[in-house]
Amino acid sequence: MTMQKTPLLMSRILGRGAVLDPEVEVVTKQIDGMHRQTLKQTWDRANQVAHALNAHGIEVGDRIGSFMWNNYRHLELYQGLPSMGTVLHTLNIRLSSTDLEYIINHAGDRVIFADEDLLPLLEPLWGKIPCVELLVICRNGESGESSFENQVDYEDFIAGHPTEYDWPEIDENSPMGLCYTSGTTGKPKGVMYTHRSTYLHTLTESLTDSMGLSALDSLLGIVPMFHAMGWGLPFAASMLGCKQVMSHRFMTPDSFLGLMVDEDVTVSAGVPTIWQGVRAILDANPDKYDLGQLARLTCGGSAPPVEMMRWYWDSYGIEVIQGWGMTETNPLGTLSRKVSKRSQLKLTEDQQFENIAKAGLAMPGLEIEIFDEEWNRLPHDGEAVGELCIRGPWIAAEYYNDPQPEKFHDGWLVTGDVAMIDSEQYILIADRSKDLIKSGGEWISSVDLENHIVGFPGVMQAAVVAQPHPKWDERPVALVILAEGVELDQSAVLEHCTKIFAKWQLPDEIIVTDAIPLTSTGKIDKKTIRANMAAEGYQLPDLRG
Repeated sequence: MTMQKTPLLMSRILGRGAVLDPEVEVVTKQIDGMHRQTLKQTWDRANQVAHALNAHGIEVGDRIGSFMWNNYRHLELYQGLPSMGTVLHTLNIRLSSTDLEYIINHAGDRVIFADEDLLPLLEPLWGKIPCVELLVICRNGESGESSFENQVDYEDFIAGHPTEYDWPEIDENSPMGLCYTSGTTGKPKGVMYTHRSTYLHTLTESLTDSMGLSALDSLLGIVPMFHAMGWGLPFAASMLGCKQVMSHRFMTPDSFLGLMVDEDVTVSAGVPTIWQGVRAILDANPDKYDLGQLARLTCGGSAPPVEMMRWYWDSYGIEVIQGWGMTETNPLGTLSRKVSKRSQLKLTEDQQFENIAKAGLAMPGLEIEIFDEEWNRLPHDGEAVGELCIRGPWIAAEYYNDPQPEKFHDGWLVTGDVAMIDSEQYILIADRSKDLIKSGGEWISSVDLENHIVGFPGVMQAAVVAQPHPKWDERPVALVILAEGVELDQSAVLEHCTKIFAKWQLPDEIIVTDAIPLTSTGKIDKKTIRANMAAEGYQLPDLRG
């Protein structure tokens, strides 16, 4: 042995920023203004949380639920709970009470921390989740009460406890975080992250060729901390010593823009619908916001329209970085930037935007392949289409207490995405397998259609779904949200689509709507769209005989 066998534990890196740059701020928007505390105060309070839980009898390996927005107390849990050896189970506040009941009982959460304005969402669960023995209420200046019999105020819970905790030496493969999928098919499935997996993910996320997060950054993490552990950003930012800016429940484009300007935000992260909404505000108020500090927007969850990404670059010099991943991948799998290789330095701007139209390159340490139905590997030629599979040190090998053998094959996670890999090793996601449209024996990508339709002037958002057809099996139908004052010219939109799509791939109908359903993680909810159309007795127009 020539090197020390130091276990990869989150307690070794989560307090680093607080030690190196203790006066850097953690800022949270609240109803009565901004809450500000330093990285040092955050780390001290994380230690107090650990002491308080230990005094309550919480032990290494116990699951602790959080039912919270992005805010400073949630960050304290992110730092303190993994460091003390417990498992932070981030509960998705947008799930149904049925799903929450299942998830909490399945995880066996002993304690739940909850923001007071979210307490009404937990009220239907009392009496149905016997594993929960304590509710810790996080007061934030808003009314919120609970009938749960054993409750305590967060500040009272941690008051008087020491600000230094002797973090335990545990196995690096011990669990530290738990997230459940949103349950689009069947019951939600739990993904248990380990110290080793998250430690490596945190280091990789901070690479220059990854998200490029730096100690110099001011980070506005819009992606919810209850979704895939905030894409790992709270961990990376705590390690590096970034300024962290959090929006709490004020999840509107104008609120985001105000925080970006006031807190000198340099990097932010969210799903495409967030950046479409921010763009609409900027379009309507072109001279109102000074975004000179903002350099990068990371976009994930679903494929962002290239036209939108180019608009941010042309209008503000802001690079939109496309990422792909899943709850099962911790979640970072691939990233795509305008220039990702030295050989691309002389690319034209058009060629650079062809790069970020792709899902990106695999992060170091990960292997990604596409397979056919017989599990034969397919060529990386940009043409072969197959099941996307991934493996590596921060990729799930199984679900928590829920065997799902069809999701894992010979050491690979079967993602459910259909994709191509080109000769440059870029992954190009064709669609989720369940959202591909099969018409007359040929496949149509709903994602490609959506992104092209959004590029038509006046279209703010688009969703393309399959509808049954007596002759062609399925045909695409598009739902669109239009900008205020714009009227639909269906023939013009279809003509716009013919620039890159064959006529048989075009939607049979384009329907204007006021709202497009979103999932609990901000993605277009195609399952609900299809169900709503079926319930309303929707029938395709007879365009094809």
